[in-house]
Amino acid sequence: MPKLDRYLFSELAQSTFAVLVVLLIVSMGAVLADVLRDITSGRVPAALLLAQIGLQFLNYLPIILPLALLLGLMLGVGRLYRDSEMPVITAAGVGPGRLLRPVMMLVVPVVTFIALCSLWLGPLAHRTSKQMISDANRNLLIAGLEPGRFTELPGGGVVYVGSMSGDGTQFQRIFIHRQNDERMDITTSNTGRLTVHPDGERFITLEKGFQVEGPRHDGLGYRLLRYASNDVRLPPGQGKFDPKDPEVMSTPALLADDRREANAQVHARLAPPLLALAFALLAVPLSRTSPRQARYGHLLMGFLGFVVATSLMLMARGWLEDGKLPPAAGMWWLVLPLLVLGIWMYVRDGHPRGLWGRR
Repeated sequence: MPKLDRYLFSELAQSTFAVLVVLLIVSMGAVLADVLRDITSGRVPAALLLAQIGLQFLNYLPIILPLALLLGLMLGVGRLYRDSEMPVITAAGVGPGRLLRPVMMLVVPVVTFIALCSLWLGPLAHRTSKQMISDANRNLLIAGLEPGRFTELPGGGVVYVGSMSGDGTQFQRIFIHRQNDERMDITTSNTGRLTVHPDGERFITLEKGFQVEGPRHDGLGYRLLRYASNDVRLPPGQGKFDPKDPEVMSTPALLADDRREANAQVHARLAPPLLALAFALLAVPLSRTSPRQARYGHLLMGFLGFVVATSLMLMARGWLEDGKLPPAAGMWWLVLPLLVLGIWMYVRDGHPRGLWGRR
């Protein structure tokens, strides 16, 4: 590898890696918050915390990596212009066409990995995550109840279990608090058991306990009930695993599916690597600056362009699922113009008349 290519590749790779680390840290916080919210609401068993963080994190990569590539290339090339290295390299006869080699040395592996994540790893991680949650919710040991822990109930309220049997089917010292806009009730029992109906709903069946009902705010209309048996519904899980859900189906299976949702999912998986390639080509001409020019003006322009393109990609998926766009159109109306624009701007970059020509 020539020394110039090695130097340029090193500069671009270092800036891209630095941006990627920052984005990964921010994204990790968002993933952790989502998983913890699902756990506290009872939709995901707490035992799956680390597994769910890792699996859901893979779904973010097709969005994180294109943005890291765009910002990393713009920062790397922009620094070369700001430190007057690019004018020296240009004076030595190295133009944008020659610069394409070190740029592609970085872009091609990253875009290939984005395609791998979008078409295979991401769907596999999503399918594994759903399957794990579905299997866990069928396992009574981790069905959302833990001894000594308050668990949220649907519609408001909490349930507390003092102790649990080894097989997860028998409970002792149960306290349940429920409320709505007008009424509230407190239910207690020394013993209870967990039952699962055929439709997947889970209930705690309380035996020989007491229930106090009354107004939530002002009033004296309280009453004390003593019961022999009482069923209380537990928080629902994230639903049964559906292998026909387009989000968890493999890409080859989606290509053989003629549903609108499957077609939308195929285009949603194809778009990220193509958008990454388009913005990588746009990054080099957008980074052209003079030493006295504002440092982050073009960087903000590139970031806003990426946000707009990503938003259109997400909306286009909904339009395809709803039938507002013809299946043949897919997301080509978004991806192909950006690719053409990126190629044109890269070819015109460094032209004697400039990118937009002189007046």
